Amino acid sequence: MQYAIGVDLGGTKTAAGVVSAAGEVLFSETIPTLNRDGGGAILDATAALVSSLVVRAQTEGLEVAGVGVGSAGVIDAGRGVVVSATDAILGWGGTALTAGLASRLGLDPEAVRAVNDVHAHALGEAWAGAAAGTASSLLVAFGTGVGGSFVLDGQPLLGHRYVGGHVGHVASPYAFHEGVAVPCVCGGAGHVEAIASGPAIREAYVRLGGTSPAADARAVFALAGAGDAIAIQAVGMGAAAAGQAVAGLANILDPEVVVVSGGLSDAGAPWWRPMERALRAELLPALAGLPVLPAKLGNAAAIVGAARLVLTAPS
Repeated sequence: MQYAIGVDLGGTKTAAGVVSAAGEVLFSETIPTLNRDGGGAILDATAALVSSLVVRAQTEGLEVAGVGVGSAGVIDAGRGVVVSATDAILGWGGTALTAGLASRLGLDPEAVRAVNDVHAHALGEAWAGAAAGTASSLLVAFGTGVGGSFVLDGQPLLGHRYVGGHVGHVASPYAFHEGVAVPCVCGGAGHVEAIASGPAIREAYVRLGGTSPAADARAVFALAGAGDAIAIQAVGMGAAAAGQAVAGLANILDPEVVVVSGGLSDAGAPWWRPMERALRAELLPALAGLPVLPAKLGNAAAIVGAARLVLTAPS
C-alpha cells in the first residue's frame, strides 16, 4: 500500500500525519507555527516535522510517496508558491512552499504538492469524510474566518488565479448595522465573514448592546444558552447569514451534497438549526432535497486532503 504525509499548515499550528491510500491517518504530530519568524523559519520547522514522521514510517516499514500541504493563504498550486497571506503569518506571502520543502527534505519537487488549507479540508471530506462517494461536494467552513471549496470529480476548483473558495467575501444583507455595512477583515465591508465568522458574532453582540463579558464567540454562545436576548440575536443573525450564503452557492453550483464545517458548526443545534433554516429557505425548489451534512473528519480533514494530492498524483 502507498502512503503519503499530509500537512495542515495554519496560522497558529502545523499538524502533519502519515496517511494511507485508504484515507486513514495512521499517526500524526503537531507543532506551533512560527508565524512571526518568516517563511524560511516556517519551512525549516515544517521540514523537521515531516522528517520525523518519515523516520517513524520507515521504522514501521511504510513507504512514503510524497508530501502534500494544505496551507493558509492564497496558494498557486501549479508553482507551489504562496501568492499572498494575511498578517496571521508574517512573511508568508511569496514563499516558494513546495520547492522549499522539497529541497530541505531531499525530495524530487514533483513529490511535494500544495493547495490552500480549505481546499485540502474539502478534499479530505470528499475522499474519506462526509462527502465520500459523491461526484461533487460543496464545503463551507465557519470559524475564525469563512472559507469554502467545491470538489468536482475528486478535484477542488482552485480558480484561474487560485483565489477560488473565498466565500467569506461575498456580500450579505445581514452584514449591516443601522444602515451601514459592517467592516470586513479583507478591507471591504458588508461581507459574509463580517457577520458570520466567530469573531464577527462576538463583535455583533457588542454592537447590538450586549453588556455581559464576552471574550469570544464561545462566550456569546454560553450567554445565549443562558437566555441573554442580545446573544441569541447575535448568534441567530450570524447563523442565518451563514445559511443564506451556503444556499446561494448551492443554487449556483448544484452540488450533490453540502458539507458544513468549522468551529461554529461544532456548536450544535443553537447554531445549526437557524443556519439550516435560512439555507433551506433560500434554496431553489429543485434543490429542496439537497443533503446538508456536518463535516466528519474534524481536525484530520486537511491532513487527509493534503495527502490525497500526492496519492492521486500521476506517476
